[in-house]
Amino acid sequence: MTTTQEPRTADELKDLAERAGRELEDASALEILRWAARTFGRRFCVTSSMEDAVVAHLASRAMPGVDVVFLDTGYHFPETIGTRDAVEAVMDVNVITLTPRQTVAEQDAQYGPKLHDRDPDLCCFLRKVKPLEEGLRGYDAWATGLRRDESPTRADTPVVGWDAKRQKVKVSPIARWTQDDVDAYVAEHGVLTNPLLMDGYASIGCAPCTRRVLEGEDARAGRWAGRAKTECGLHG
Repeated sequence: MTTTQEPRTADELKDLAERAGRELEDASALEILRWAARTFGRRFCVTSSMEDAVVAHLASRAMPGVDVVFLDTGYHFPETIGTRDAVEAVMDVNVITLTPRQTVAEQDAQYGPKLHDRDPDLCCFLRKVKPLEEGLRGYDAWATGLRRDESPTRADTPVVGWDAKRQKVKVSPIARWTQDDVDAYVAEHGVLTNPLLMDGYASIGCAPCTRRVLEGEDARAGRWAGRAKTECGLHG
């Protein structure tokens, strides 16, 4: 199932993604990930923000030892780094930590302190988008934990789609899940979750740009609160 795959062109990967998106729309998350493991082998990875380890856990069942890519921006909550370390210690996955080319101090020296306050799009590009672009070069497909119910900007997320920006297949196996589905899976399998989820945070990113959500807000409302920005650039 995880043998080396023949190289595919971008056109072949795009056709594959579009076909799979239609055929797997009603498949379970585990079935979708088993398809990805069969199709891409070691040229498939999972990305995780370490908000929880649900997709990493699912992928480890489909493909033991799967690469789990984590972006260490230098601005994470200590709880997020702790969740990453715990996932690496107890799950059958290979955690790969990506870091930006510049440390926070080096970025501050070049752009001035608190770039995240003055130009959050540039900060996200330097500390998230660019490192992920470089880190995914050895893969044909990557999995995310995107869900349609998280926010209006994610309502049309396909279970398998084409990432035109990176020319890769993008797999979102839990796109059709609700928060109740996530909670049920966590409870059934004892999946690791970030402790901040029990402290009012519904979506966890970098500490300077993340706050607790208020009653009635969607899960992403605590990210870049007070700004028009709703995504870091990794997913659109």
